[in-house]
Amino acid sequence: MTLLNNHRTRRRRLGVAATAAGLLAALLTAGPAVATPDPGDAPVTSEKVSRSEAAEARAAIASGEIPGQDEIVHSDNIQHLANIPKDALPGTNSDLAFQGKYAFAGNYDGFRIFDISNPKAPKTVSQVLCPGSQNDITVSGDLLFLSTDSSRSDNSCSSTTQPATEKSSWEGMKVFDISDKKNPKYVAAVETACGSHTHTLVPERKNVYVYVSSYSPSATFPDCQPPHDGISIIKVPRKAPEKAAIVNFPVLFPGEGADGGGNPGGPTNPGVSKTTGCHDITVLPSKDLAAGACMGDGILFSIKDPENPKIIDQVQDNVNFAFWHSASFNQKADKIVFTDELGGGGAATCNETVGPNRGADGIYDIVGKGDKRELVFKSYFKIPRHQADTENCVAHNGSLIPVKGKDIMVQAWYQGGISVWDFTNSSKPKEIAFFERGPLSTTTMVTGGSWSAYYYNGYIYSNDIAKGFDVLKINDRRTDPAKKNRLNELNVQTQPDYFD
Repeated sequence: MTLLNNHRTRRRRLGVAATAAGLLAALLTAGPAVATPDPGDAPVTSEKVSRSEAAEARAAIASGEIPGQDEIVHSDNIQHLANIPKDALPGTNSDLAFQGKYAFAGNYDGFRIFDISNPKAPKTVSQVLCPGSQNDITVSGDLLFLSTDSSRSDNSCSSTTQPATEKSSWEGMKVFDISDKKNPKYVAAVETACGSHTHTLVPERKNVYVYVSSYSPSATFPDCQPPHDGISIIKVPRKAPEKAAIVNFPVLFPGEGADGGGNPGGPTNPGVSKTTGCHDITVLPSKDLAAGACMGDGILFSIKDPENPKIIDQVQDNVNFAFWHSASFNQKADKIVFTDELGGGGAATCNETVGPNRGADGIYDIVGKGDKRELVFKSYFKIPRHQADTENCVAHNGSLIPVKGKDIMVQAWYQGGISVWDFTNSSKPKEIAFFERGPLSTTTMVTGGSWSAYYYNGYIYSNDIAKGFDVLKINDRRTDPAKKNRLNELNVQTQPDYFD
């Protein structure tokens, strides 16, 4: 991999078609974890593309329209400071969380803790084997939380895959004590209906509430029965995490019958996912608000009572959104950015065939007050660089870059790389910086690229599915004020009030 000083000009004319304790990764023996096989975050896959598509990808590389295989390109205002390849955990890299001088990186086989006190040279502190995709990860105080969304033989870190049709199978939340970063200890597990694809923390002084998002029920799954139109809420006492337990399952999409009240999907709305739960939730505790990306629906709700959330507004986009994947508030809480994960994260959707409005971000203004607030669509944003048909690319996880008076975020786009963009004018978003690698392959669709790209204490950190942990720095007058903002902890789906 090479860091270029003379960056290629990227032209828009490219148009390719469409119960164990402290288990260390040195003990790796388990087989690969399998994720929910529905739209959403997919495990690494390989699929041959047609000869014509492969030839076009090679020609685009030769002409400079896309970077060469594994070549790094970026805008002049981005520096690539470090890359730490995968080590003992070979699975798919997933989400990130931060605390003090540490970064916590999820992986389908467990998680890895980095010391980032020197961002130019991160050091591995520990690697923990605990298979169970996605291993979505968060931290709060001395506790680390891990989502398991693959059916397992039991709740231990030495479990094996087992069909969800078997009553004894387990999926849900795991809790670790990370008071000793070199030796995390597994202290609790809570089984949840349909597992835990992602989760979101609502932290309080004595307790941590965990909102568990899961979906895709089936009448053949004993612990995941339709309809499944709500979220599991777990209460975790900080001083006694072993007492963690579900305290509520609020139904967010009430309706009659087995289909519930969310988006019916196809054939009513062709190409749109049927809502059978939420994929991800972002909370803004300082404003008692939450935004849910729920397959076929986007929702705004109140969390004044964290055990009993209340829906304020619900929207759909049955023209351009296929799968509502994640959500981000701006700092003033008068906008939400929703992402559409068209193709489930394993498809090439950043090309001319798909166009600029699908597999993109949808920007919504929040208008009105109190329980009468409404979500009003303003525009779409998608990276302005076409990718090859061998590159999975679609809108994915990102975070705000805290600049007062501006709405700027950094965002992962899988093999589309990392984009920094400004949506201060919600009707006219624009990209201001980017970083990406060339395709992993010119002949085969291999899932890779940045899963999450987040800004934390002056730097951008990315967990690349295949390439490992990246550290970037943006030097731009529009984002420079954010360098003064310092946090002690960051779980991006629990958005802080950066300026309080």
